[in-house]
Amino acid sequence: MAFRRRAKSHPLFSQEFLIHNHADIGFCLVLSVLIALMFEVTAKTAFLFILPQYNVSVPTADGELVQYHYGLKDLVTILFYIFIAIVLHAVVQEYILDKINRRLHLSKVKHSKFNESGQLVAFHLTSVIWCLYVVVTEGYISNPRSLWENYPHVYLPYQVKFFYLCQLAYWLHALPELYFQKVRKEEIPRQLRCITLYLLHITGAYLLNLTRLGLILLLLQYLAEFFFHMARLVYFTDENNEKLFNVWAVVFVVTRLFTLTLYILVIGFGLPRVESQVLDPERGNFFSFLFNNILFRMSVLLLVCLFQASVMWRFIHFQLRRWREYWNEQSSRKRAAAAAAGTKQQTKPLKRDSGYHENGVVKAENGTSPRTKKLKSP
Repeated sequence: MAFRRRAKSHPLFSQEFLIHNHADIGFCLVLSVLIALMFEVTAKTAFLFILPQYNVSVPTADGELVQYHYGLKDLVTILFYIFIAIVLHAVVQEYILDKINRRLHLSKVKHSKFNESGQLVAFHLTSVIWCLYVVVTEGYISNPRSLWENYPHVYLPYQVKFFYLCQLAYWLHALPELYFQKVRKEEIPRQLRCITLYLLHITGAYLLNLTRLGLILLLLQYLAEFFFHMARLVYFTDENNEKLFNVWAVVFVVTRLFTLTLYILVIGFGLPRVESQVLDPERGNFFSFLFNNILFRMSVLLLVCLFQASVMWRFIHFQLRRWREYWNEQSSRKRAAAAAAGTKQQTKPLKRDSGYHENGVVKAENGTSPRTKKLKSP
């Protein structure tokens, strides 16, 4: 992190210099944007990086309400928060995860997985609390009909748009972090697939004006992921403790059922009831017009069901493999215990009444050899 001492210096602008100082470089860029706010000449440009753009005053019964829609200037704001995410990533890594790793003495593979889960636990916990606050204050949970009423939801409240911008910034920052953290080549395809899926779903919900449905789905997904990565952290500290994996399994199944139910409720039953049946590009109801087409709607639901089915299949396969390994381990322990008990029983000395053997000669209990009785001659 910024201003910390380093044991070794690297050549300027070298690859190692960039890797070891990427958080400091990001911190300097963020600081320069914040300093630009202090001057009138650069303040207007600095606000493009910090605040969401495209604000619109919408008349309401109580007056005017400022809301937002998306545009190309959002890329500038996302870029600024990418650097903030890089700085926060380095803070969590150095001041929390590295200190725990030095105490645990994990192997390289477990060290990498521990860092990954530690970062995602911090992110998922923050996102769950933030997302829950947004959906409660906006009334999306108390009024489920608001998920499809007045669709398309072209105009967004400030906190909804800011949440989506920060989510996109975090998952985009995860791409260069694969290079900065020197992730193993075997792990890169899996992490790239995960990052791509999150970016596609969040970007799709943002651009297709399905932000309300996307908030609920992100809340469910992040809740399940939080329990999974928390269970991995506990497992790395104590390999005999796997109770949180059972909690995660229950939460995962419940969230998948809720996700599928929400998709069917909103896309299958809610959006076809939208009053706008005529294509109006200025109002942004292109996808609202498409969702009134039963063929398009059923195609979307089919893709969603197939994706959820594939996720559940991987989950069931993982659980079966985990249970199989558990029972194999238990049976091997029982066989080892039985073999140890049999060996102990065989090595136990036999009790003899007449004495014991020594060098092939029977000895009495007092150590003398028993003499044979002489028979008297007739």
